[in-house]
Amino acid sequence: MKTKQARIILCAAALLAFSASRCAAQQDQKPSQTGTDMSHMDMGQTHHDTTEQPDAASANASMSDMHMDMNPHMFMTELRPAKAGDQKRAEEILKTLRPAIEKYKDYHVALQEGFEIFHPEVAQPHYHFTNYRYAYEAEFAFNPEHPTSLLYKKTGNGYELEGAMYTAPRKDTEEQLDERVPLSVARWHKHVNLCRPPQGTPPQQVDRKRFGLGGSIATESACEEAGGRWMPQIFNWMVHVYPYEQDPEKIWAH
Repeated sequence: MKTKQARIILCAAALLAFSASRCAAQQDQKPSQTGTDMSHMDMGQTHHDTTEQPDAASANASMSDMHMDMNPHMFMTELRPAKAGDQKRAEEILKTLRPAIEKYKDYHVALQEGFEIFHPEVAQPHYHFTNYRYAYEAEFAFNPEHPTSLLYKKTGNGYELEGAMYTAPRKDTEEQLDERVPLSVARWHKHVNLCRPPQGTPPQQVDRKRFGLGGSIATESACEEAGGRWMPQIFNWMVHVYPYEQDPEKIWAH
């Protein structure tokens, strides 16, 4: 009984901390911002900072194409030899996902049900519509019906549903990732080696060639030398899936 009570208390504390951090981030957000600040979601847990907005946008851009941009700030798992049952598990995920997101082909429904567009003002190959409740759920368990984000492409004045993104806790091992989506089928990725600019640097004065996920600084020592703030990883593990692709090779995009 004590163990059960302890778990309840820990879960309650985690939920309160998550809610408080999100509330604080939203209060800090400027009224003119139309996009969602990813800092309150553990697709990453960066502190809200206006100098971080371009970093968040560059992270989104780097993972918005079907083929990931490999660089010192991106880490991807290697494809493993297939194990018995891997393909069947992947197919079961797709069988669950397709009907679950069918209604979101109307992007208005996604917005009505709590999905929020991340940086709609930035032109992107794919726009992430993120559900922060599902993101929190993914911290504890994998539910193929509840992807953290939906992936859309812009079409005229609207959006066309193309796929989805699942997330997993940043501390998960590759074995734990494999339990969610087989590593013989998909490659999970994470954003690493971020050097944020010195505290208080005005956004217009940040050297984007050196700082951020598009910058040249990719080691802790170089970051310290530049007076920056080092983050070995931002956001959680992520994996994209395009369930409507006809080519099987493109369903679990790498």
